Amino acid sequence: MRTLIIIMAFVLSYNINAQSTQKADKDSSFGIKGGYNLASVRNSDGDETDQRQGFHIGFFGESYLSDFMSVQTELTYSQQGYKIENSNYRLTQKIDYINLPLMLKLYPTRAFYLEAGPQIGYAISHKEEIETFAVNSTNTYEPNSFDWGVNFGVGFKSEAGIILGARYHYGLGKIYEETSDYNNVLQLSLGFEF
Repeated sequence: MRTLIIIMAFVLSYNINAQSTQKADKDSSFGIKGGYNLASVRNSDGDETDQRQGFHIGFFGESYLSDFMSVQTELTYSQQGYKIENSNYRLTQKIDYINLPLMLKLYPTRAFYLEAGPQIGYAISHKEEIETFAVNSTNTYEPNSFDWGVNFGVGFKSEAGIILGARYHYGLGKIYEETSDYNNVLQLSLGFEF
């Protein structure tokens, strides 16, 4: 885990340095992005909770390795968590993260891209809302501070710098120490490249 954090920090610093020293051409770019989240949690058996709706917003820097390939680093705020409802209770877990994705992007055409890469996250807030319909009590858990996983996505980038993207985050780090629960997040994004 520490190795992944060190590698991602190195790549982020490299991208920032590359952006400050490059000419104003397509060797590098930066921008802002934001959009809609559909977040849920899956357990080790593959069962998935109901989805929590939220949003994400952040910054990105993209360094082009060739006309067909680039590396993009991001810093985003992301509302995640899940919902569970049955005859005994209704539970909503709101876990908000600061995420640092590192994406390798492939451009089969000039406007269309495919992307994949690792992501680490840090939980900055946790709020649990529970409505109990029965007398029995439920256990509450504090989420782990760090999360990690992999992202896969597709997108479209116009000549004017408008970006439309869809990305799926497949969590690999346990949300809680006491359980085998992992984040799932589908993100739909709108971005602007400068």
